[in-house]
Amino acid sequence: MRRDNQSSVSEFLLLGLPIWTEKQGIYYTLFLVMYLTTVLGNLLIILLIRLDSHLHTPMYFFLSHLAFTDVSFSSVTAPKMLMNMQTQSQSISYAGCISQMYFFLFFGLLDSFLLTSMAYDRYVAICHPLHYTTIMSQNLCFLLVTVSWVLSCTSALSHTLLLARLSFRGDNTLPHFFCDLSALLKLSSSDTTVNELVILIVGTVVMILPFICILVSYGHIGATILRVPSTKGICKALSTCGSHLSVVSLYYGAIIGLYFFPSSNNSNEKDVIVALLYTLVTPMLNPFIYSLRNRDMKGALGNILTRGKFSP
Repeated sequence: MRRDNQSSVSEFLLLGLPIWTEKQGIYYTLFLVMYLTTVLGNLLIILLIRLDSHLHTPMYFFLSHLAFTDVSFSSVTAPKMLMNMQTQSQSISYAGCISQMYFFLFFGLLDSFLLTSMAYDRYVAICHPLHYTTIMSQNLCFLLVTVSWVLSCTSALSHTLLLARLSFRGDNTLPHFFCDLSALLKLSSSDTTVNELVILIVGTVVMILPFICILVSYGHIGATILRVPSTKGICKALSTCGSHLSVVSLYYGAIIGLYFFPSSNNSNEKDVIVALLYTLVTPMLNPFIYSLRNRDMKGALGNILTRGKFSP
């Protein structure tokens, strides 16, 4: 590390995952397989939605954006983590660290907004089925995705710009496998009061409010199902909402466990493991959840395979 008493650090050291050195090879292989599964699985979802005209609906429009976001979200941290495990190198440049933090926040927030849009889509489909095509128009779908991208970009940029003004003249060791915002703030030698205030305000707007919107949407869905308690109606609701609810539970469950129930001691191991859960495990499970629980996706995959089998 190149630094002196008057300048900020030029690089950070990522301690990585709390894994014994002799088991690095096993975990490297495991995480590589998980990352490749995440990329290939989500790209398959995007391909199926693009090729099958039956999937050109608002729900699958949002799902294709979610799949792209999941690939990008994992790609922000996983390749660097795998490279560090393979080369035993822990360093990341200051610019690389700031960039990684920005894209991590950006795609993480975008995930939250897209899940909210998908919850609203399910609410309209079940609670207002006769007006679904009118309400969920193509223009509204594009507007929801555009707003999601703009809000995510703006929020991530605000944190990044505020972090860039801080000085890092002390310890440059991050007890994490990527450049986490909270870990960076702890290392800063500057006053981080403004940063923490912005995290509180922006976090409430871009994380808590979307989560509340999802809960309200599914509250209305549940009330609608209970008003017409038929087995057919319940099965239909579960088939259309089950996949989305599973993904929401995984995503917000990990975030709540990490940020609302922080470690009670100085050990950072729990935070690192939970962060690994929602940066690598959750995006990997999404394709399985949507393909195994969704009849339309399985049908589209069957059609593509059949077409390829009988094509000359």
